[in-house]
Amino acid sequence: MSRKTQVLIVALVALLIGGAVAGYAYDRSQRDLIAEGVTVSGIDVGGMTRAEATEAVTNRVLAPQRKPVEVTYGNETFRLPAKELKIHADVDGSIDQAIEESRSGPLPVRLVRQITNGSVDATVSVAVEYSKPAVNQFVRQVADGVLAEPVDAGVGASADSLSVTRSKNGHKLRDNLLTTQLTSLLEDGAGNRSIAAKVNQLKPTVTTDEVAAQYPTYLTLDRGNFTLRLWKNLKLEKSYTVAVGQVGLDTPAGLYSIQNKQVDPAWHVPDSDWAGDLAGQVIPGGVPENPLKARWMGIFDGAGIHGTDDTGSLGSAASHGCVRMAIPDVVDLYDRVDVGTPIYIG
Repeated sequence: MSRKTQVLIVALVALLIGGAVAGYAYDRSQRDLIAEGVTVSGIDVGGMTRAEATEAVTNRVLAPQRKPVEVTYGNETFRLPAKELKIHADVDGSIDQAIEESRSGPLPVRLVRQITNGSVDATVSVAVEYSKPAVNQFVRQVADGVLAEPVDAGVGASADSLSVTRSKNGHKLRDNLLTTQLTSLLEDGAGNRSIAAKVNQLKPTVTTDEVAAQYPTYLTLDRGNFTLRLWKNLKLEKSYTVAVGQVGLDTPAGLYSIQNKQVDPAWHVPDSDWAGDLAGQVIPGGVPENPLKARWMGIFDGAGIHGTDDTGSLGSAASHGCVRMAIPDVVDLYDRVDVGTPIYIG
């Protein structure tokens, strides 16, 4: 090999070594620079330094998380303070991954990419941690605040009338959906911090159209006007003139029901002063000494509806607490009502 060739080879080797050193030095100078095409949590951080990317991602991910989360339903607003969520985002870890993606491939490939401003197709997410117990407790709070139980249709009674209480639908929170929405919001970090709650409708057990079937028969007693009224399907069927309890032995007021029925009932005489010598005795049904004539419909604590042959007492407060009816009337009523029929006494 000639001297000239040797010098040429040495020069070429030196040039290659120098180029390699220069290339290595240039690559080192780019080690904190993120390649074009890299995104972190949806932010294009291509061309940014580590510090610039950290600031941009922190502002994008953590700044919105410092605001409270609100859930609205109608005129109600439920607020979850940010401090209760204890939110933490691993921004540094995500930037490290972005740098690693930027430096993918062997040195020559990186150098070509860096010199030509080439790109890397890489998407990096940010791991966000928050208090799941706080979210669960908040969802329960919203569920309790939103809940509206359905209202069954019913009957409102007075001494002389019936009125229908209309049914009403209720609603309950779609709590699983809200939990999913909150999870997405907190993990993504961006977007509206207010969520409109969604609900499922709750149907009443008894609707307005069905209430009449629940009350095929109803009784009302107007003590002041000595009138017992029979209602069928919530419509007035018949009225009867009756006697009610005298002062001090009043027929009890309130909502009761027919508890039992008997034909020619025995009379269990109360152990009271007004019963005289008969107090505590049991008088068989159908005998003259028994004032409970023909039929008995028990209401409450010994009080009931029965027939009487003392028709002159009808239309007055004359009994010892029971409701007296003319015998034909009590027989008529007896066949029209069942045990369980409600009776409102006013």
